[in-house]
Amino acid sequence: MPAPVVIVGASFSGLACAQALAERGVATTIIERKSEPGEKPHTTGILVREAVDEVDWLGPLPEHITRRVDGVRLYAPDMRCIDLSAPGYYFLATDTPELMRLLARRCQAAGVRIQYGAPFTRATAHANGYALPDGAEACYLVGADGPKSHVAKTLSLGENRHFIFGMEHEYAGVDFDASDRLHCFIDKRLAPGYIGWIIAGVGVTQVGLARRSGVGGIAEAKTAMTAFLKKIAPIADFRGCAPTNVRAGLIPCGGLVSPLAAPRALLVGDAAGMVSPVTAGGIHTALRHGRAAGVAIADFLDGRAQDPAQWLPVSYPRFRLKRALRWSYDNFQSDAAFNLLLRSSAMRAAASVVFFHRMRAR
Repeated sequence: MPAPVVIVGASFSGLACAQALAERGVATTIIERKSEPGEKPHTTGILVREAVDEVDWLGPLPEHITRRVDGVRLYAPDMRCIDLSAPGYYFLATDTPELMRLLARRCQAAGVRIQYGAPFTRATAHANGYALPDGAEACYLVGADGPKSHVAKTLSLGENRHFIFGMEHEYAGVDFDASDRLHCFIDKRLAPGYIGWIIAGVGVTQVGLARRSGVGGIAEAKTAMTAFLKKIAPIADFRGCAPTNVRAGLIPCGGLVSPLAAPRALLVGDAAGMVSPVTAGGIHTALRHGRAAGVAIADFLDGRAQDPAQWLPVSYPRFRLKRALRWSYDNFQSDAAFNLLLRSSAMRAAASVVFFHRMRAR
């Protein structure tokens, strides 16, 4: 039998790539260091409307693992706020572990083999692919193994170097007003370079804070989270509650890494830096371009196209405008300016780019 395509990481991008390959009859194996899909996710699990509309593979998602959110409530540092929305636009909060388990089951039903508890250690290139430990072979190697990709290091590909550090608590049984909105908080002292948030998720309320990586480290991030919970107490008081779950991790925010590929090898998802430098959202691009990678690899192995390592990365999103916004935010973030400009047309225009992808905010 031909050697399979080996995908490192049962991430959104890895699963999307595997599903596309399996649908085209390509033997595919995912190796995943975690013991099950969705174990200790490092994402809020929010899907933008584009992911639902454009990624057919998602299909209709079960209602019990999603919750629709129709707009944004944006808070200035002084806690004044405005409500923002765009015609027809929405977000989906998800039960992320259950969503990952669902997508993994769909891959397995299509014929994908998933090996859990199997960390990637090394790969040696040869003419027809890669030799893996224990005599295993891969005709193509895909790195979908997160922002600190071991595949990238092994193959001397580009690595993410600019990060945001995010921390999120989940609480059960806490209600708050306007739970149909994603509440976003700007505060340079507590969340330099990014924001805090509250969203009514699936059976829990998610409360998070993300900061420019390297600003005080994890200890200061925990202190900032305590201060954030105090600040938002008039809206929703979580201070006397123990979180049912805590997520934390690095989010790449520097744009695409370089190089992205080697002969018969590609990076996708967070490993490729395929995350919005402004919103830190990456699920939509991971699903879309992970699937595109699977289709391209299948065409190459079937002799209908060149190695996608030579041409596919050109189609990856460059985030030029959002990288410019990231640079501006990092260098000129001002609480006084946000307090002053919150209700201005300029702020609404910026919000339309950040939250609604160029759709006009109202």
